[in-house]
Amino acid sequence: MRVGLTGGIASGKSTVAAILTELGAVVIDADRIAREVVAKGTPGLARVVAAFGAEVLTPEGEMDRPRVAAIVFADPVKRHVLEQIIHPLVRARGQELEREAPADAVVVHDIPLLAETGQAAGFDAVIVVDVPEEIQIERMMRDRGVSEADARARIAAQASREQRRAVATYVIENTGTREDLRRRVTEVFDELRG
Repeated sequence: MRVGLTGGIASGKSTVAAILTELGAVVIDADRIAREVVAKGTPGLARVVAAFGAEVLTPEGEMDRPRVAAIVFADPVKRHVLEQIIHPLVRARGQELEREAPADAVVVHDIPLLAETGQAAGFDAVIVVDVPEEIQIERMMRDRGVSEADARARIAAQASREQRRAVATYVIENTGTREDLRRRVTEVFDELRG
């Protein structure tokens, strides 16, 4: 069973992924892979530097993620350039990890930009973690220390709630308590294991 997991920034998707892992799913985290494929010394990082210049490196030679984020969230063309470098590398590594999973596993691909990249049809089911935009903004300001304007820019750079919900097999509303969330994730996981 191949499952896509997505949700807007600060929706609680990572918490859902952690619960799915606890329940026995094999979770493949696209964000973690995205960091791996541009780690110091990788061909991915070399391509990012070729596209954006050495100013996107820290003094230690690693990618300066906040600087790159500031560049790409301010310019859709530059964001597209970065995505064209990173997305194919992430997909290839995700496929490798999936091949390593047990044959009877529920394999969950945690992909923040699943709707944006048109990948929903490639999964047996898609889980969308959903919250209203105002909650996303509140969480980003509180938990990540970003300004309201930056939070709104990051939300605007992603698919809309409607676009994500349109590709969903299951919608998990994350506006209640942790217990509410765990209960709903467990229901969905039990259905996936069928």
